[in-house]
Amino acid sequence: SGNDEFYTPAYAIRPIMKHLRPGATVWCPFDTEESLFVTMLRSAGFTVFATHIDSGQDFFLTSTPEGTDYIVSNPPYSLKSEVLAELFARGVPFAMLIGVVGIFESQKRFEMFRDNPFEVLYLNRRVAYFRDYSDDKPALNPPFSSAYFCSGVLPKQIIFEEVNKKDLKAD
Repeated sequence: SGNDEFYTPAYAIRPIMKHLRPGATVWCPFDTEESLFVTMLRSAGFTVFATHIDSGQDFFLTSTPEGTDYIVSNPPYSLKSEVLAELFARGVPFAMLIGVVGIFESQKRFEMFRDNPFEVLYLNRRVAYFRDYSDDKPALNPPFSSAYFCSGVLPKQIIFEEVNKKDLKAD
């Protein structure tokens, strides 16, 4: 849905990039070719597959591309439970940038996190999202923190990263 489509600024992407193996293959299943996840990962030397519902590629119906080392994105907020369940089932290392509010409060998510190996990359600032990459600065300042919920990506269960909120777009 339209209000589920927000774009991630550069400062919120750099922290996870340093935890991905250089030169790895990354699938961004909620991303267009213009996504900063896609453009920044590619310019850093990663091989990237970008798929998006708008180009007819529904994440739940799309097979993980051959050779994918990591699945990295900012999934639709309203589908976070279903997306995480599907990712844990696929068994490929992943990192999803998700709002932390209430993340452990649903019984279904509580059990999913309890029963699966996962890590959290917590950012010291709230992420403000773009409604459109052509905007000069992010339009959406949500009243909650975002963090990367990962599996098989981080060296320990929780990592805290500092971000620079002036770093909005890729150089």
